[in-house]
Amino acid sequence: MEKRAGLMLGSQDVYLNVVGGLKLNEPSVDLGMILVTASSFKNIPIPKDMVIIGEVGLTGEVRRVNLIEKRIKEAEKLGFKTCIIPESNKKLLKDKYKLDIIGVKNVNEAMKKVGLK
Repeated sequence: MEKRAGLMLGSQDVYLNVVGGLKLNEPSVDLGMILVTASSFKNIPIPKDMVIIGEVGLTGEVRRVNLIEKRIKEAEKLGFKTCIIPESNKKLLKDKYKLDIIGVKNVNEAMKKVGLK
């Protein structure tokens, strides 16, 4: 996060609490974990009605995830209004959704869309 997003976290202790049966080996939570860490560090909240989905590579790119349409439909059912997903997934969406779907290519772009940059 220091090199790709400019967040100097080397001197910080970061704790992430995962609840609700979420598997830590699920790569689609990478982007969400990065953004909530940045949100906490900058003391800027992420909107409560936003869901964030995406795998993040070592160079900061946001990679495509599997089952994106199923994930978006579930987010809709749960009442989310905005969904940040990989741009590569957004290009392939077939259905129309009630959510505002935002595609991002990298961590910096995602941080700007959430208001962290």
